[in-house]
Amino acid sequence: MPARLPHLVAALVGLALAWPVAAVQFNVAEVERHGAWQSMTLNLGEQRLYRALEGNTYTDAHFSVTFTPGACEAPWLEMRVDLGERQAESRLANRVPADLRVDEQTIHSGQAEFRTERGDSGFYVQFDLPEQPLLLDEMRQGELLRLRLMRGPDDPWFMVFALDGAVEAMARARTACRDQGYRS
Repeated sequence: MPARLPHLVAALVGLALAWPVAAVQFNVAEVERHGAWQSMTLNLGEQRLYRALEGNTYTDAHFSVTFTPGACEAPWLEMRVDLGERQAESRLANRVPADLRVDEQTIHSGQAEFRTERGDSGFYVQFDLPEQPLLLDEMRQGELLRLRLMRGPDDPWFMVFALDGAVEAMARARTACRDQGYRS
């Protein structure tokens, strides 16, 4: 297992490079591991984003919480799934009902936007949840994050992500985001 760790870290950092805006590639810095999660800084010129990411459960998918300076208290939630080939166009593929749940806590119902970005091999799912602050609090205390995306009336898609290390990764990303605001 220790021999695989460098390969795993490299793969996770590669996933973290993905940024859906016109397939722009951010540089990844200050990566720190927290159990199944990682925290990192994403840089592109003067722009900085701070991300907590779980990429340990699946080899082709990760779930992230991203903090943006100026809006550090309102991070956005996203899942990226690798499609294995670069996409020819940026497009909104669908908007579907989504439910997220930590352990046996609240079922957080909202919407998930499925999209691809030209030149990127990822498929992105961005979540819009009315009670997102409560979900983030539950993630800090839970063990598993469960997702259900309804691709069609009888076509659910289920995924589960570990929350081991989520509290530390999110705290580090949020703190770095807040500190960036003070340096600006």
